[in-house]
Amino acid sequence: MKKIKALILIGVLSITAVALAACGSKKDNVVTIAIPNDTTNEARALLLLQSNGYIKLKDGAGLDATIRDIEDKNGIEFKEVEAAQVPNTLKDVDFAVINSNFAIDAGLNPVKDSLIIEDNSAKYANIVAVKEGQEKTDKIKALVASLESKEVADYIQKKYNGGVVSVVENPGDGYDKSVDYDALKGTTITVAASPTPHADVLKVAKEILAKKGITLDTDYVQPNKVVDSGEVDANYFQHVPYLEAFNKENGTKIVSVGAIHNEPMGLYAGKTKSLDSLKKLK
Repeated sequence: MKKIKALILIGVLSITAVALAACGSKKDNVVTIAIPNDTTNEARALLLLQSNGYIKLKDGAGLDATIRDIEDKNGIEFKEVEAAQVPNTLKDVDFAVINSNFAIDAGLNPVKDSLIIEDNSAKYANIVAVKEGQEKTDKIKALVASLESKEVADYIQKKYNGGVVSVVENPGDGYDKSVDYDALKGTTITVAASPTPHADVLKVAKEILAKKGITLDTDYVQPNKVVDSGEVDANYFQHVPYLEAFNKENGTKIVSVGAIHNEPMGLYAGKTKSLDSLKKLK
């Protein structure tokens, strides 16, 4: 009788072990992906994954999509993280969708290191933005002309080699013929800009403006609010969908005056180095 009880106990324990192993293997099959948690960049990340066949969004989900708009997650667990911190999650997740500027800051090469990458979509081009009503001032036209120069376009190509891409269709000589540069001589143009690549690109524009006696100063303190208040002339750090969302949420009146470059968003390997574990939807 004891022998029978022992066999039954062994059988129960074996079944339990198999059940636990099955539960464990199911969890192990979950793929974790970190994505930016702000509305526009989260949507970009999700649209990138959908365009490559890894998830399916609900019909109508677009530039403001969130994880709540995912119809089929395809076994993916999403970790929403502040955009600048996403690279820091790579050691803890299987993959991460990262903006190129933050990828570059983290020592990643968007062209070589990304497993998949956005095309150079103009809707996400980084822009120069100013307070509504300032679009046609000589200061702003001079700033935009310097950033839309061939010198800046060449710098972007050489410096970032596809990780950041100029979207200026017909780069000029850096100057606007309608601007009275003599009247601007001795003035300062202030621009709020993020460090990479914006502040670097502005260094080229600074040299162009300096030839006309114009000083270009940069900072990055609450870039939209200081432009809206008039403390700063312009900013250069965002794309139009982000700006539109900010205006809507904050009641600000900031407008785009020129698209300069695009920073393709990419999917990067974390704990998992291959896309083999990330199965496409059928």
